[in-house]
Amino acid sequence: MTDPVAPPPGVGKVSGVRGGGARARLAPRPSIKDVAQAARVSVGTVSNVINHRDGVSDELRLRVRAVIDRLGYVPSESGRQLRVGHSRLVALVVLDASNPYFAAIGASAERAFRDAGLGLMICNTAGDIHQEADHLGMLVEQRVRGVLLAPADPRQQSTEILRRHKIPFVLVGRTPADGDGCSVSVDDMQGGVLAVRHLLVAGHGRIACVMGPAHLTQGQDRHRGAQAARREAGVPLDALHRIDCTSFDIESGRDAGARVLALLPRPTAVFCANDLLALGVLQTLWAAGVRVPHDVALVGYDDIEFAAAAAVPLSSVRQPVSRLGRAAADLLISETRSGPVGEHRHQRLVLQPELVVRDSSRISPSLVSPRHR
Repeated sequence: MTDPVAPPPGVGKVSGVRGGGARARLAPRPSIKDVAQAARVSVGTVSNVINHRDGVSDELRLRVRAVIDRLGYVPSESGRQLRVGHSRLVALVVLDASNPYFAAIGASAERAFRDAGLGLMICNTAGDIHQEADHLGMLVEQRVRGVLLAPADPRQQSTEILRRHKIPFVLVGRTPADGDGCSVSVDDMQGGVLAVRHLLVAGHGRIACVMGPAHLTQGQDRHRGAQAARREAGVPLDALHRIDCTSFDIESGRDAGARVLALLPRPTAVFCANDLLALGVLQTLWAAGVRVPHDVALVGYDDIEFAAAAAVPLSSVRQPVSRLGRAAADLLISETRSGPVGEHRHQRLVLQPELVVRDSSRISPSLVSPRHR
């Protein structure tokens, strides 16, 4: 006779069960004391190995790790949080998790955190101030060790909850609005100068500047740089035409491309505040039969991986994202080891961008269509 309810394939019966109401006698989970006894070391040594602390030899570390693996010991994170007051998690809060720029920052930062024995979680604000505040409130509740923040709020008021709960944070891509706090950023104004100076030197007298949401300071700084390059070249104010977008994504770039085509006279060049916008503009121009760079030159910003692989390889202002992510992570790790927020001196690092010229803007001014000059 078969059992009335057979166990699922691969699942055996639990031994030691007497009757339907009795509980199975499961083997107790190994404790940190069991690991210490099996490895012939102190509980403190096991704790040092688990928490990646210094002062343990490589031979001893390997021995303890082998015992942990053999016994299947899993530290109690909730218990550890109660003892020390925070977790081993850090967070990266970004404007757009789907943007390759932020993905590259996250990958670089994660390697640094992993080396320090910390785990990284990523939160996406979609550039929304309220979502940013909600995420930071949740991270405070989770007692995260620290936060890397690419702020959506230009006034950075949402960081007040981190200060109030003494959670270290480092701003990514921005400097502190009040001058108090750690940050790693890129000189966005200089990036705008490099892009528009390149187009002006190439002979373009009418340039459309496709910027992101008006409240985000990244686009503002890049446009300020564009205007500085215009003044440097001594060309009139109407040489630059600003187009604001609702987001820093490809769809917004397609819409901006249509608005560029509608301008009379049509610009001979376009500078976009990031590469996703530039790729969207490129798609619209391509679909309309407008040749890039012969009819319209195009420069993006960030130099994401897809920039060089576009149908027309995209000129772009390169941000050193790997260095930025690693530097931000290293600063945050240092902040978490330096005592409560506000009790030590913060660092503010500013990295420099560089212009990478590819086919989308590499053309002699003599090849620009006469009707667009």
